[in-house]
Amino acid sequence: MAFACSLSSTHYSASLHSAPTVCRLLSYKSAAISVSKSVGLLHKSFIPNYRALFFLRPAFSRSSLISPPSIASTSSSPKLDSLLLLCTSIALSVSFLLTDVGSASAFVVTSPRKLQPDELSTVRLFQENTPSVVYITNLAVKQDAFTLDVLEVPQGSGSGFVWDKEGHIVTNYHVIRAASDLRVTLADQTTYDAKVVGFDQDKDVAVLLVDAPKDKLRPIPIGVSNDLVVGQKVYAIGNPFGLDHTLTTGVISGLRREISSAVTGRPIQDVIQTDAAINPGNSGGPLLDSSGNLIGINTAIYSPSGASSGVGFSIPVDTVNGIVDQLVKFGKVARPILGIKFAPDQSVEQLGVSGVLVLDAPADGPAGKAGLLPTKRDAYGRLILGDIITSVNGKKVTNGSDLYRILDQCKVGDKVIVEVLRGDQKEKIPVILEPKPDES
Repeated sequence: MAFACSLSSTHYSASLHSAPTVCRLLSYKSAAISVSKSVGLLHKSFIPNYRALFFLRPAFSRSSLISPPSIASTSSSPKLDSLLLLCTSIALSVSFLLTDVGSASAFVVTSPRKLQPDELSTVRLFQENTPSVVYITNLAVKQDAFTLDVLEVPQGSGSGFVWDKEGHIVTNYHVIRAASDLRVTLADQTTYDAKVVGFDQDKDVAVLLVDAPKDKLRPIPIGVSNDLVVGQKVYAIGNPFGLDHTLTTGVISGLRREISSAVTGRPIQDVIQTDAAINPGNSGGPLLDSSGNLIGINTAIYSPSGASSGVGFSIPVDTVNGIVDQLVKFGKVARPILGIKFAPDQSVEQLGVSGVLVLDAPADGPAGKAGLLPTKRDAYGRLILGDIITSVNGKKVTNGSDLYRILDQCKVGDKVIVEVLRGDQKEKIPVILEPKPDES
């Protein structure tokens, strides 16, 4: 009779066991090994010790799982089968207990939150530059109508940033406009009274000074704005709606834009346009590049509906740099002027001419000294138009913005040639530019 397994006469003799019984024993052994391996796989699948033992042991006690179907069991003793099954069950139990299976908590997979490299750089930029951004409160003196007590109440707020270790804070002028007192809150929530060093209404820039310890002042890194490109990533930090420091991101969506000063209406050239959210309270805060360097001051949003429309504007840092230097040194900006008041552009268009109509030219001003004629009325009340400026230094002037743009390129003391239309005649008049008078 042929058997499926080879027997060694040294270990198994025919006198002790019949061949089918021995084969069944070896089959039980191989089945136990196979089950043990299966248990190892289950162990790797994070099955707890005792629960696996109680649930699996009855299943493995069934002879249908481990009895070899190719060997008939008619020649074996039922007691021997039961004994072998008991031994197999004990062996499996021991293998469970000796195997280092993880606890039930292994079912919970806790993978650490991982940030992408660009996210890490943004988080790092915010953490490194937040100490440089401050919160500015504009206080106004008001009298109570019933008690007549004089109180200081907040009438506005905005953002700013530390310029140097001396305590100079840079912000927008419209943030501090009409303030009786100003308070600056640093990133560590310490508050200091601030005084105005100087401001430039035309460019909407102001410089404050706080008496804070130098170790609490973190000047912001100053960058450049003449090499910016559309599509470049930018980051705006501020205190919108009076909240704590917040960060908004976007890209530069336009360059060399022009907006008007919120105070004087004078145009501000080369403004940065961005889609980074600039909400109320972000005014005066910094606009940063991906290296964390200052490239502009957030100053306005274009919002016909009164809501943030995704078009914000920032004054470029190259413009701010020169203004802040003059304000810190002299307390004012020496910007050249012609010394005239001119008519609105719409009024000139109705006359059918192109240029700037001079309404007033004080005699002590540069234009008055040079002989420019203002608009006036004769003895009969008839309106006599003054000079209409058509060009300055050969550059065409079609409206007030053109005139301001040309003057911004000049310096105090420069001699310019102003071409005017006087009646039907064109005349060229030399004018020496003078500084803008002090503003209270």
